[in-house]
Parts: sequence; structure tokens; C-alpha cells
Amino acid sequence: MSFLGVESSLTGRRWVGPSSETDRLAEALMQSAALPRPICQTLARLGVAPEEAAGYLEPKLRDLLPDPRRLKDMETAAARFLDEVRRKGKIAIFADYDVDGGASAALLIDWLRQMGLQATLYIPDRIDEGYGPNEPAMAELAANHDLIVCVDCGTLSHDAVAAAKGADVIILDHHLGGETLPDATAVVNPNRQDEPGDLGHLCAAAVVFLMLVEAGRQLREAGQKGPDLMAMLDLVALATVADVAPLKGVNRAFVQQGLKVMAGRHRPGLVALSDVSRLDSAPTSYHLGFVLGPRVNAGGRIGKADLGARLLACDNPHEAQAMADRLDQLNTERREIETAVRDAALEQAEARGLDAPLVWAAKDGWHPGVVGIVASRLKEATNRPAIVIGFEGDEGKGSGRSVSGVDLGAAIHRLAAEGLLIKGGGHRMAAGLTVARDKLEAAMERLSELLERQGAGTAGPRDLALDGILMPGAATPELVNQIETAGPFGAGAPGPRYAFPDMQIGFAKRVGANHLKLRFGDGMGPKLDAIAFGAYDTEIGATLEAHGGARFHLAGRLDLNTWGGRQTVQLRLEDAARTG
Repeated sequence: MSFLGVESSLTGRRWVGPSSETDRLAEALMQSAALPRPICQTLARLGVAPEEAAGYLEPKLRDLLPDPRRLKDMETAAARFLDEVRRKGKIAIFADYDVDGGASAALLIDWLRQMGLQATLYIPDRIDEGYGPNEPAMAELAANHDLIVCVDCGTLSHDAVAAAKGADVIILDHHLGGETLPDATAVVNPNRQDEPGDLGHLCAAAVVFLMLVEAGRQLREAGQKGPDLMAMLDLVALATVADVAPLKGVNRAFVQQGLKVMAGRHRPGLVALSDVSRLDSAPTSYHLGFVLGPRVNAGGRIGKADLGARLLACDNPHEAQAMADRLDQLNTERREIETAVRDAALEQAEARGLDAPLVWAAKDGWHPGVVGIVASRLKEATNRPAIVIGFEGDEGKGSGRSVSGVDLGAAIHRLAAEGLLIKGGGHRMAAGLTVARDKLEAAMERLSELLERQGAGTAGPRDLALDGILMPGAATPELVNQIETAGPFGAGAPGPRYAFPDMQIGFAKRVGANHLKLRFGDGMGPKLDAIAFGAYDTEIGATLEAHGGARFHLAGRLDLNTWGGRQTVQLRLEDAARTG
């Protein structure tokens, strides 16, 4: 049965409320844990049992941090890394150009700086070099360094690692491994095929952090002391959320503790980035994923590839400010490019059909720096795995995003093994690929087939899950703060979404390119402000702006705004439906 009788909203979705089982679990939580109803409703939806509630609400890193030595090659990697540190040798860091790669590199640069060493940072150009280590770059680094540490990449780079003659190579990665591993000194990766996979939810920065934990242990065993790793959790938190790693187990502790570290404003790069983003309150996981993350990524997408990593590693406030300003400019340019590609990709995908197991689009000249974001937009719009490819000549570079329960990385890896792709790899939720023009149709047809076997295309793309009903007067800062104790929220642990029934819109105005600001109420009590991002991509924008006095059911998530020391609540509007 649909929630509030909404079978088709302004975005074409059916609204679905909490199940009777979720309601029963929420009641049990209220009785046993003596927690407020909103927290219990959220915990129940996330499947947290009453006896697990206390540990879930306050995840302790010391309880959840896995022993680094559970990962193969970890002791070897840390020992070789420390050997070079003690010798004051030359260390190069080869990193991916996204947030996870940048944060991973910054972790190592920060740690080494505190130990008195300066590392060389190398991040490949997305367009000229593509993802991961390449033979010319690795050969050049090997000629001038004793050790190369590849972070967030390298697990499939056999030839590039072999080209690093004269230097040892350590790989700290999380992307799906192949049947064989490169001939490196150590390959630490929870997604190696010979790993059990119970730590496969870790991002690369988390793997790097575990290596530094092991390095710290080996230092202590030798009677020495290393840097304070707890102070570095802000970088791990940023990477975990931005890389859409599921917020379960130790990932929750990483993010919760990392947000506390970030709130202390000790890292110049993140302080400058927060200021240029006009972030005037303590950061949340939303800010990591949708405010700070995109700006860090902007350098790798359409600007200088190493800009984001350099900002995160920067210890000079003035230099950090200049880099943050540049990344903010690049992010604005990225949004403009993205909008053009997104509109064309959606039109193409709609013509192909949005109900297939795979939604995809490809065209000449699409900027490779935005295809991943556009793939995310297609995935969100259709609840299907999505691939977007930009061609340059006879070769196309693409990126894909998946939905819960569908392992896109494994399917892409198989496609590459079958020869339908020039190369490809990734993890469950995201993947990259390179494909020849003459194999595009066959590759996408085969990928669709592989994803269908995993259940892609069976989920209801038109369902919007809601936690319950709220009235504007109940949406107080105290309520939002209560709900936040059940966070952090993100991939694998989405925050609660509420419906406001039969609302009267008192004010609605278009802001920016396609966003909508509005104020609404029930006609009797307090009013609530709302922002609908991308509202004019759907019927929401035009319909609510020209409401003509009509009443609507509104749905979305609650945010806190801080201004002049005062906190107010705002609804981040995601959907709306006409009443009656």
C-alpha cells in the first residue's frame, strides 16, 4: 500500500512507508533502550536490534578497528615502508585522482612529514594518462626513488609495476583484484581474490590508515613512536563518504570520529575548503559527500590532477586558501560541463529505455572528467546501474555507478577478461572502463546480461521510502540533533526521510540554475523553509513555483542551518505530490 495514497508523485514515484516489522522493532527499541521515537524509527529501519543499539549509537574505534595483519602482505608492506623511512630514502606516492586517492596520498605525506621526510607525489592526468599506474611514469619514478607506494590503484597494473625497475613497489588498494597480482613487494587489498572479503567495504584511505597502524605497532616494538593517527581520521572520513563506502562496522567509527577531528579545524586544507564552501557549522557526512568531496574531485576531473591531494596534504594556510579558491572555481566549471552532458545522456538513455537492467549512454567529446557524475545522476533517476562513456576517436573512456546488491566492478572485470573491453575495473558500487568503438554495443549488451543475473532492473525505480510523517512545528533543532545521534548517514545507512502531509506553500522562488527555495506550513502552526536541489530537472520546480494555492504532500530530509549563532531547520526537499 502506498504511503499517504501517493502512487505517482511529481517525480513519478510511489511513496512507501515503514513496514509493520520496522514499526514493531521501533517499539521494542523504545521499550528496551529508552530512546526517543525518531531515533528508534531510524535504528529499526537500519535493522539495529535492541541489544545492539548502544554500541551502534557510539561506535568505538578501539572495538571495531580490525587487526591490520588480517590483510595479506600487511606486515611486509609496513616493514618495507619503515625501512625506507629509517634510511631516509626517497619515497614516491602514486595516487588516483579522486578524493579517495587524494586523501590516501595526503595521509602518507602528512605521516612522512611528521617523521622528517618529504615524499614525491605523482597523480596521473585523467585524459592523457588515464586511471592507474602507467609504464612511462613508473619507470621515471623508479629511476629517482627507492620505493613507490601506489594508493587507490595498482592491483591490476602488472606491466606498469614491472616497469619500475630498480625500485620496490607497495600497493595499497581496494579495487577488485584479478587472478594474478603484480610482481610488487606487497599488495595490500581487502578485495584481492585470495582475501575472504569481510573487509571489502574499506576504501583505499582506510587501507592506508591500517598500514600506518601496523607501522606504528612495529615502531613501538622497536622502542620508537610514530605520529598521532587519531588526528588523521578527518582524511579517512572524507574518503570513506566521498567514495560511497558503506557506513557499516569500522567505517561508521572512521566517519564519526573523523567528523569530530574535522570540527576542530586543524588541517589547513580542509579549513580553507570549508571556508570557500561557506560551511558555517560542524561538518556532517552530507557535507563530506556533497560539499567538500566534489570540490576536491574537481581538480582531477577538469583541472590539474594533483590539486586536490596537494590541498589535503598542505600545511600552509595561505597556500591552502589559494588552492581551495581554485578548486571552487573548477567545481563551478565542472557543474556547467556536467549539466550539458547529463541532459544529452538522459535523452539518449530515455530513447534506449530506462527499464532495462543497465542504463547507458555514449557520445563523442563527452568530457571524461564528468562521465562518472553523470552516471550517478542516471543511476539515481532510474534505480538501475548506469554507464556513461565519452569517445575520443575509436576509443571511449567511461565510468559506471551501481545500485545496492549489484556488483558492477565484478561484471566490468569479467567483461575485460572476455576481451570486450580494452581495460576495466573497480568495486561493487563504481567502476571505470575503456572500450573500442566497434565493441561498444556488444559490450553493453553483455554487461546488461551479467547485471540482470544479479537482479539489476527488478527493483522498483519509482518507490520512495519514507520513515514517517512530521508536521512543521515538530521539525525542531532538538529533533534533528536527536536523529543525528543515529548517524553518520550515507551509503548503506541512509538518513531518515519524512513526509509533510497536506502542506500549503507560502513562498516559492527559483534560485541558481535549477534549484527551488520555498516556505511551507499547514496553515495553522509554524512554517518551515525548504530547498529542492535540481528541482527543475523534474516537475517539482515548475509545479511548486506556480502552485496557485494548491496543497501538496512534501517529502525530504531535515538539515540544520547555523547563522549568527542560531540554529534553524531546513527541509532538503526530494519529492512532492498533489493532495487528493
